[in-house]
This record gives sequence, C-alpha cells and structure tokens, in this order.
Amino acid sequence: MSTLDHNKWHLAVLANPIVSLLILGSVLGAIVVEVSYPEPEYLLYNLFYNGLEQGEYLRLITPIFLHFGLMHLAFNSIWLAMLGSRIEQQRGSIHLLLLVMVCGAASNMVQYNWSGSMYFGGMSGVIYALLGYLWIGHKLRPATYEPLPNGIMLFMVGWLLFCMTGILEVLVGIGVANAAHFSGLISGLVFGLVFTLIDPRRS
Repeated sequence: MSTLDHNKWHLAVLANPIVSLLILGSVLGAIVVEVSYPEPEYLLYNLFYNGLEQGEYLRLITPIFLHFGLMHLAFNSIWLAMLGSRIEQQRGSIHLLLLVMVCGAASNMVQYNWSGSMYFGGMSGVIYALLGYLWIGHKLRPATYEPLPNGIMLFMVGWLLFCMTGILEVLVGIGVANAAHFSGLISGLVFGLVFTLIDPRRS
C-alpha cells in the first residue's frame, strides 16, 4: 500500500468511525463463526438468547456481527461502507449508531419470531434499513440527502423479492434471512421518515 493510499484509508476511518467499527465487528464476528464450527448453534444461542432474561438486551443486536463466509462478509461490508458513510457524514456518528441499534434489533427480533430459529446473522437487515433511510430522506429532503445511485433501490428490492421466492435455498442451499431484510427496510423507512420530519432544517 502506497503512502497516499494509506493516508486515504486513515482519513476514511477517522471520518467514519462508526462505519469502521461496524466493519471491524463484522470481521471479528466472521472469525468467531469460523472458530466455532461445527457447533454454531451453541454460539448463536449464547450471543442471541442466553442473558436476555437477565436484562442483557445488547444480545438483541449481536447477531448483526456474525457472518457466514467471506462472500457474506465482503458483500455486507461494501454496502455498509457505501450507505453507512453517507449517513454518518450527513447526520453524524451518534445518529448512525442509533439507527443501527434500533433497526438491527428490530430486524433480529422479527427474523427470530418469523422463523423460530436462532440460526441467522449478518448485517443485511441493517443494510436494508440504511437503504430505506436514505431513500425516504432524499424523497422528503432532496437538498439535505444526496440521491442514491441510479437503480440501486430497484435492484435491492428486486433482490429481496427474488430471495423471498426461496430459489436460492432450493438451488444452492443458501438460507436467506428474508424477514430480517424486509423488516430492516421497513424500520429504516420509518426511522428516516420520523427523523426527517422532525429535523428543524428545511429544504
């Protein structure tokens, strides 16, 4: 890595500390999943369930850091860097962290109650929340929120609907947390709607 590239990377981390920490947490979560194999159910039980009755409600959010394979990790990290950095730059680190915590917990709870299984994880529900947040924000305040790249919302919603058909699971054996994705998108839209409407800035 050249000195110039190193400086750009360093500045990106400093400019987007929450995004950087979320990606780091995802990397660590992927490593934990690999180390726990072949008993990931025990890991998921302890991260998601064990402790909730004692009031350890942070366990509602911990599954977002678990990733199953390099492609899963890379895909979510790229989307997180692209979408999360926009929100962190436009609304601040605390705002992004609140969005991730609320929508991440919501998507995890919906996925568990829908599927009845603890065997899920990943940042995808949060990714869809960020997408919904940015989309509704731009629709309501176009001067405040930059538009998403052309076609990205259509692609992601299309991908969501495609995954909900179950084709991936049948053809290649890939389980997709569709309830987390859908509820993440809805919670992001609601979060974005509320905070855009109460924002004192007008545009």
